[in-house]
Amino acid sequence: MTLEYPAAVPADRHEIHSDSPPAHRAPPRRPFEAIDLDSQFDPITDTLWTYMRQRSRPSFNPGLLAEFRQWQDDIVTAQSSGSMPIRYVVLGSRFPGVFSLGGDLDLFAAHIRNGDRDALVRYGRACVEILHRNMRSLDRPIITIGLVEGDALGGGFEALLSFNVVIAERGTQFGLPETNFGLFPGMGAHCFLSRRLGAARAEHMILSGRSYSAEELYDLGIVHALAHPGQGRAEVETYIRQNRRRHSGHCAIYEASRSVNPLPLSELQAVVDLWADAALRLSEADLKLMRRLVGAQTKLLDKAA
Repeated sequence: MTLEYPAAVPADRHEIHSDSPPAHRAPPRRPFEAIDLDSQFDPITDTLWTYMRQRSRPSFNPGLLAEFRQWQDDIVTAQSSGSMPIRYVVLGSRFPGVFSLGGDLDLFAAHIRNGDRDALVRYGRACVEILHRNMRSLDRPIITIGLVEGDALGGGFEALLSFNVVIAERGTQFGLPETNFGLFPGMGAHCFLSRRLGAARAEHMILSGRSYSAEELYDLGIVHALAHPGQGRAEVETYIRQNRRRHSGHCAIYEASRSVNPLPLSELQAVVDLWADAALRLSEADLKLMRRLVGAQTKLLDKAA
């Protein structure tokens, strides 16, 4: 049994006015309909497989964030109603060689040049609200799994830190490059890494600005299992098959860990505020470096495509 619905246009992308004639209104939205997210439910393993399928630069733009919020709502509704007894949620990417490049740097630069702190804060808080909800497994008996078949940079790396389990293909790269253009990762990296590695080690990783291989992060306990290139999904399937009988116990362990070492949403939001203030202090030279990074990534993406 799979979910294969035609793409729908979220309300924030295509505004529907209340005075429009009924004949011109869009049909009711079905669960898990999306433009940039492709979801399929496997009833044999009670697993919801979701892939980001962005056709442009694979980053967390406002449209994708809106789809993630709706996706999370759909998971809660489907799981609580019993229409889909979801026990595992897997998120991956269909973009060749890339899980996610993170934040929408073009949007950041525009807001910074306009001095629009409120817009930066709104964007950052939208990101951390999604990650915080994911970290909490949507307050449901669900185990979340990040499937990494390509590089995860900036916010892409931060997003993965909110999953219960990360399974990555060997050779994939993870990095927090924000310090290279005078900024810092403001969507949860410091909060998540400090709890995993300790404050000093987390600061070292963030300040280095370097890339880390999946193998290095496996040794640090950030990545939980490694797969050979092209075998990422198979490794996730193996993980689920081997641990299905322990699902309840694993959910309880993750819940206990959150209780012992809690991460309140307010802490993530406070860091977003600091990030927005730091962003507005960037110089024109810093913004040019940011633009250069986007250009270099675009060239690599074009080559991969």
